[in-house]
Amino acid sequence: MSKLITIYPQAIEHTKMKVFEDIDRYLETKESGPSFEQYLTDRSHYLEQLWINVWLNKSTNDVPKNEKKQFLSEKEFEVQGVDRKLINKLFRDEMRTYKPFNVISWLKEYFQNQDEEWTKRYQIAKENFIKREEKQQFEEQKLNIQNEIEEEAALILEEKYQIFYLYVRYFVAKQLAADIKNNVKFKSVDTFALEEKLEDEGAFNPSTYTTVGTFFEELTGDIHKTLNWGRSYFEYQTYFYVYEGLISDYLSELIPQKVLEGLPPVLLEEFFETFHEKLTPSFVKGSITELLYDVEGYFIEDIQAEYLSDLLKLAEIPFDFSVHQERFEQDLQERERKQAEEQAEVERKKAEEERIMKDIFGAEYDPSLQRQSRYVLHIGETNTGKTHHALEKMKEANSGLYLAPLRLLALEVYDKLNAEGTPCSLKTGEEEKIHPNASHISCTVEMFHEKEFYEVVVIDEAQMITDKDRGFAWYKAITKANAEVVHIIGSRNSKNMLLELLGDSEIEIHEYTRDTPLDVESKEFHIKHVKKGDALICFSRRRVLEMASRLQNDGHSVSMIYGSMPPETRKKQIEQFNKGKTKVIVATDAIGMGLNLPIRRIVFLENEKFDGTRRRLLNSQEVKQIAGRAGRKGIYNVGKVAFTSDIKKMRNLLLQEDTPVHSFAIAPTNSVFERFMRYYRDLGTFFELWGKFESPKGTKKASLSEERILYEKIAGTEIEARLSLTDLYGFLHLPFAKNEPLLTQQWEDTMYAIIRGSQMPEPIVKERSLEELELSYKAIGLHLLFLYRLGERTEAMYWERLREEISDKVQERLKTDIKKFVKKCKNCGKKLPWDHTFPTCDACYRARFRKYWNDEEF
Repeated sequence: MSKLITIYPQAIEHTKMKVFEDIDRYLETKESGPSFEQYLTDRSHYLEQLWINVWLNKSTNDVPKNEKKQFLSEKEFEVQGVDRKLINKLFRDEMRTYKPFNVISWLKEYFQNQDEEWTKRYQIAKENFIKREEKQQFEEQKLNIQNEIEEEAALILEEKYQIFYLYVRYFVAKQLAADIKNNVKFKSVDTFALEEKLEDEGAFNPSTYTTVGTFFEELTGDIHKTLNWGRSYFEYQTYFYVYEGLISDYLSELIPQKVLEGLPPVLLEEFFETFHEKLTPSFVKGSITELLYDVEGYFIEDIQAEYLSDLLKLAEIPFDFSVHQERFEQDLQERERKQAEEQAEVERKKAEEERIMKDIFGAEYDPSLQRQSRYVLHIGETNTGKTHHALEKMKEANSGLYLAPLRLLALEVYDKLNAEGTPCSLKTGEEEKIHPNASHISCTVEMFHEKEFYEVVVIDEAQMITDKDRGFAWYKAITKANAEVVHIIGSRNSKNMLLELLGDSEIEIHEYTRDTPLDVESKEFHIKHVKKGDALICFSRRRVLEMASRLQNDGHSVSMIYGSMPPETRKKQIEQFNKGKTKVIVATDAIGMGLNLPIRRIVFLENEKFDGTRRRLLNSQEVKQIAGRAGRKGIYNVGKVAFTSDIKKMRNLLLQEDTPVHSFAIAPTNSVFERFMRYYRDLGTFFELWGKFESPKGTKKASLSEERILYEKIAGTEIEARLSLTDLYGFLHLPFAKNEPLLTQQWEDTMYAIIRGSQMPEPIVKERSLEELELSYKAIGLHLLFLYRLGERTEAMYWERLREEISDKVQERLKTDIKKFVKKCKNCGKKLPWDHTFPTCDACYRARFRKYWNDEEF
C-alpha cells in the first residue's frame, strides 16, 4: 500500500489549504471581525465534509488498480475477474472510513486561544479584498475605455478604409517589385513533399501572372511550420504566408497610430484622468486586436485580386495620396472592365458548350425509334422457354441475328443452330467462325452493328439494359436494330421500361410462366445433404474451388462454373453435368445467365455477394434469376431451392413481387462521335463533355471509367496523334479485363506496335498454375480482339487453336489443382468448416484480438 501511505499526508495538507482559503473568503465579506467560534458555527457542515471529499477523490484517482485489488483482497473481497467500475466502487466505500482526519479538532488546536492571530488574519483578508475590488474596478474602467476605442476605431477604419488600403497597396507594390527582381522561381511541387528537392527555374517572368494571388502561390524556397487538420506540419512556404506576415506587421504599426490621431479629444482626456498618462499607440493596438485581424484579412483578399502588372507600375511612383488614389480608381475601373469581359466570355463559352453538347448528345438518346420494325416481347421468369421460342422464329427467317449477354451463350446458340440444320456463323470479338452458307449470326451484344439488316433480330436478357457498365449495348441494339422483326427477351420487371422505350411501335407481347414450380426447403442446408442434381451457389472463384475440392474429397463428382473460367472449359464442365458424368455443380451467379441445366436443386451457400463496392444482401431479382435454374420439365418437375441460413428472409425475396425498373444505361454511339468531331478532335475533351452531359430522365450514363483510365495511359502520345478519334475509342472500348495490369500493358504495347507498323507483341503464356493458365487465356483473347479488329483472320486461326489448347489445360488442371483449394486458416493452416465465413479460424482471430476477450481490460 505504498501509494496510500504517500498520498495520505498530501491529502491532509491539501485539506488544510482549502480550510484557510475558506476562512479568508468568510472573513473578507464581514463588516466587523467575527469570532473564531462564530466561524465554526457557520461553517461546521462544510468543514465536516471537506476531508472526506478531498480524500475520496485523491485515493480513487491516484491509487493504481493493482493496489486497489490488493487492499480489497486483504479485506477478504473477491477481486478476480471483477469489473473495473465495481473495483473502484468497493475501494471508494472502504476509503470513507480509512484513517479519518478530524478537520474541526485540528482547526481548534490551531486557532483556540489565538485571538490576536485570528484578528490579524481578518485584517489581512479585508485588505486583500479591498485591493482586489480596486483592481477589478480599474480593469472595468480599462475595459470600458478599450471598448470605446474599438468602437471609434471601427468607425475610422470604415470611413477611411480606402486611405489605409492605398498605404498597404504601395507597401506591397514595392515589396513585390523587389521580390520579383531579386528572387528566383522554383519548380512547383506539393508543399508537403519535403523530400523533393526544389529546382531553381531562374528569374520570375511577371507577364506569366495575372493577379497578385497567382504570384502568391509560388514557393519561396523556405520551409515553415503550419497547421493541417489540427496537427502541426512542416511544408514548403509560399509567398502568401510571407506577405500575410508583412502586411500584418505593417498594419500593426500604421493603423494604431492613425486611429490615435483620429480619436475624439474627450476620449483622450478620459484616458488621462483615469490612468494619469497619455494614450499611446501601443494601448490602442491592444484595444483593437480583433479589429486588426479582421481588416488584415480584407486587405490581403483585396490585394490578391489586384493585377500584378498594376502594382509593379505603382512601385515606381512615390507615394502621394491624391496621385495614388487617382491611379487606384483607374486600375480598378480597368480591372472591372476586363473582368466583365472575361465573365462575358465565360458565359459565351458556357452557352456555346451547352449548344454543342445538345447537338452532340441531345437527339441521340431520345427513346422514340427511327426504324419501322415490329417488336415481339418475350417476358417471363428464368427457365420458361422464352429464348427457345424466339430462336425458333429466327430459324424460320431468311436471315437472323442473335445477341447474347455472354460469349458462352453465343457459342451455345451457334452450336444449336448448326446442329439443327440452320447454318450459323459466330462473332464474339475474340473469335470468328464463318459458315460459308450462313445467313444467321450468333454474337455477343457488343458486336451489334446498326447498319446491317436482318429479317429477325433476337436480343436476349434485355433486363441487362440497366447494367451501369454494359447496359448501353442493349439500349443500342433495341433502339437501332435494323430488322423486320425484333424479338426482345427479358424479365418481368423490365416489361414496363421496354414498352416505354419502344413507344408507339407495333408491339406483340408473349408472357411466360414456369411449368416447373419452385419449392423452398424448410430445413437449413448442410454439405452432408448434397445429392445428385444439386447446384451449389457461392459468389467468388475461390469459394467455388474450395467447395468443389471439399465435395471431391468427400467422394462427389463435381462440375464448376465461375466468371473467369474460359467459355470452352465452362462448356465442357456443363457437358459433363448434362451427361451425368458429374453429379453436382458448384457455380457463381454466372449460372443464372441463360444456362439451361438439369438441376434438381439450387443451394445458396451464401446470401450475400461483393458487388465491387461493398458486401451486400442479394436482391430479389438476383435470387429469382439463380433459383429459376432449378427444375427441368421431364427430368425434375419441381425445382428445389435451399439456403444455409435466414430461410424466411430469402424465401420472401424469392416470392417478392418484381419491382419494375425505370432507368437504363446509355453510352456513346458512332453518331455521337460523328457529331463530336464537327467541333473537337481529342478524346480528353470528349470524356470531359460526357462527364458534364446530363442524361435524360429515365437513363443513366455509362461511367466510361475503364476507357478513361486506359486513355490516360496514352493521352498526348503518338498513339492519340496518329489514330482517328473513333478508331482510338474503339480500341479503348475493347472488352477485356482492364483491372489486370498484365493485360493493360499488353494493350498499350500492342497499340504502339499498330501505329508504328511493327509486329504486334505476342501475349505472354504461362502454365505453372491454374491462375496463370486463366490469365494466359485472357491474354490470347485480347490478342485475338486486335487481330479480328485489324482483319488478320489467318493469324487469328493459330491463336484460336492455341487458346483452345489453353482451355483444355485449364480443364485438366481443374482435375489436379482442385485438391489444393481446401479451405484453411490463412494464419495457422488449420482446415476450416465448409461454411466458415472468414479466412481465419476462431482461435487465430481471438489471439489477434486477445485484449478484447480479456475481462480484465473492461
